[in-house]
Amino acid sequence: VRMPHAYPFLTPEQKKELSDIAQRIVAPGKGILAADESTGSVAKRFQSINAENTEENRRLYRQLLFTADERINPCIGGVILFHETMYQKTDDGKSFPQYLKERGMVVGIKVDKGVVPLAGTNGETTTQGLDGLYERCAQYKKDGADFAKWRSVLKITPTTPSKLAIMENANVLARYASICQMHGIVPIVEPEILPDGDHDLKRCQYITEKVLAAVYKALSDHHVYLEGTLLKPNMVTAGHSCSHKYSNQEIAMATVTALRRTVPPAVPGITFLSGGQSEEEASVNLNAMNQCPLHRPWALTFSYGRALQASALKAWAGKKENGKACQEEFIKRALV
Repeated sequence: VRMPHAYPFLTPEQKKELSDIAQRIVAPGKGILAADESTGSVAKRFQSINAENTEENRRLYRQLLFTADERINPCIGGVILFHETMYQKTDDGKSFPQYLKERGMVVGIKVDKGVVPLAGTNGETTTQGLDGLYERCAQYKKDGADFAKWRSVLKITPTTPSKLAIMENANVLARYASICQMHGIVPIVEPEILPDGDHDLKRCQYITEKVLAAVYKALSDHHVYLEGTLLKPNMVTAGHSCSHKYSNQEIAMATVTALRRTVPPAVPGITFLSGGQSEEEASVNLNAMNQCPLHRPWALTFSYGRALQASALKAWAGKKENGKACQEEFIKRALV
């Protein structure tokens, strides 16, 4: 078999720009605030606090998070926005991306268009949104975004994830990553393995290793520049309905072991999703990973939505007078 010829698609300057952006997001002590909930997801969150899901309420709530005082500066390296939020402004008329940049935070944008069923599988999905992505990335870069996020979803059952679902999702993530990099946008690669089910820790670790191995093979096949990417994986945990409860140290060891076996050291950082864990759990597990005795060549940090916002949202309850309380709760979580 003749080796493929290399046609470099990134200049040394473009590579430097991408790796610099990635490094800034995961600089020591920093992680990502995921504020890219779709309008439908916000509806669920707002319902729980009896707040009306209007564009203005979404703007007000996110403004509270973004304008929290300077205590969050050392903790938040990047913020992922939803399309609508990208084009909203603070009360004094400054666009959110411009405001966040002035605070030294890198602006990100969610670019996938949600999951759709994969025919002939046991309820598995792939993620859509590649159509028009080339043009959208060019526009988002112009409008201030320097990184992007795309979520693929896999689930563990006795018959899944299937080979088809693993291959298809790895391939779509690689296409997305390559398109982002052509526009100077750092792709966050997110292959989430859902925590639903009664599988044990070992099974989750095994599946996570297989999925990540497929993802990095696809990224290599698509000539993606790894130094200019980030990975957003699930932590390796037992399924929610598993009868055995594992310690934070066991979760940390299983997770770091799976990552060491599959994620090349060229990747600058791994920003975990909280995946339905409580605020407390997500923080304690991440902390255990950073204390773990195994060598870790990449930064291990967070890309949390709910795990940074749940208490803040409750404190706000959709009321103007609770703004300060909401920000205090958010700051408290960010500082953990």
